[in-house]
Amino acid sequence: MTSKAKAIQNVFGPQRVVAGLVFLPLLAYAFPPFLVSDLPFGLRLLFWASVMMLALTATWIARKLVHENAVSQGLLAREMAFAGVILALFTPALWVLAWALFTFSGQMSPGAQTVAVHGVLLATGLVLVHRSDLSTLRTDEHMPEMPRIARRLPASFNGQIYRLTVKDHSVDVVTSEGTFTIRSRFTDAIDEMEPVPGHCSHRSHWVTDAAIVGVEREDNKTYLRLINGDLIPVSRKYRPMLEADGVI
Repeated sequence: MTSKAKAIQNVFGPQRVVAGLVFLPLLAYAFPPFLVSDLPFGLRLLFWASVMMLALTATWIARKLVHENAVSQGLLAREMAFAGVILALFTPALWVLAWALFTFSGQMSPGAQTVAVHGVLLATGLVLVHRSDLSTLRTDEHMPEMPRIARRLPASFNGQIYRLTVKDHSVDVVTSEGTFTIRSRFTDAIDEMEPVPGHCSHRSHWVTDAAIVGVEREDNKTYLRLINGDLIPVSRKYRPMLEADGVI
């Protein structure tokens, strides 16, 4: 699942939709807008539903403006800019909403200072929720997807696979947590490494791209140096493919 799809799922996931359907009526019942208790329940519900829509819209616009167009800025600068955009968008929209609601109900609309205070509080909540969602999304993005071959390893395995090497009628799976030998054909073991990208460097060796940290040459022979220090030979058969893919 892509990061954008995860972001949409985080916002409109079933749990949040159900929580919104339950939470909005409770919020409208317990917290009248700007503490004006004589507003009808229907208008209270309309107000809080509109606030939620404004919050989603302001957050989406702020994310598009800041996080997608300011990649060169530091994390702190982006978060401060995001908070500023949220405040600039949300507070005026909240004032217009309050003015329209109170005018329609025949009430005196709250003053700009009162709306500004509520706008700052609500905008702060949006920033905190956004940071929580962003942290979760980053965690998900940095968690590597485990290949199918991991099912053959011990249940406690939670490391990274560096390479596969033929060993008689078995395959050595060399990982950050040690070497595990499995009964398998070499081609089948390579197929089970999907979706992890990698290359065959030799008829007996397949390495993951993430494990390659360098290339060494000695006596007219080429080797791939892996993150764990292993030197894996590169045969003439596979050298052109590795060169075409920019591995060596």
